[in-house]
Amino acid sequence: MVIQNALFLGRAKASSLVIPWATYTSPELARVGLNESVASEQGITVDTFTQEMAKVDRAILDGSGHGFVRVHVRRGTDEIVGATVVAPHAGELIGEPTLALRTKVGLRSLGATIHPYPTEGEAVRKLGDLYNQTRLTPRVRSLMRLWLGWQR
Repeated sequence: MVIQNALFLGRAKASSLVIPWATYTSPELARVGLNESVASEQGITVDTFTQEMAKVDRAILDGSGHGFVRVHVRRGTDEIVGATVVAPHAGELIGEPTLALRTKVGLRSLGATIHPYPTEGEAVRKLGDLYNQTRLTPRVRSLMRLWLGWQR
């Protein structure tokens, strides 16, 4: 960043970076962006979505179905403000939420992205499914039931 600013008259700032960190313990711990307490301190209300690794097929197959992937989004939106992973491969799993946070890709888009199956990265896609379930209001749910019943 220093070289970029010096040679190309850039204005990049370290504070504008999204820097993930990982602790390689057993299980690993990785985080990027804000957690619930920091978001609250900054006056940001969040909705939190958690995907247990025990419900991810690849983690079950590998016998590593403990841990979770958790994403915090700005309340009422799918804008990711932070993510935490506690799982055997947390350092590898945090990359996709980091990219989404940096490029402003929402949780809905992560859920719509096709992931290889079975992989542990599917936990991130499943978080998108959890978000999409919150968008299913009672009115939309009843309309969908009518529609699907009519289609049969």
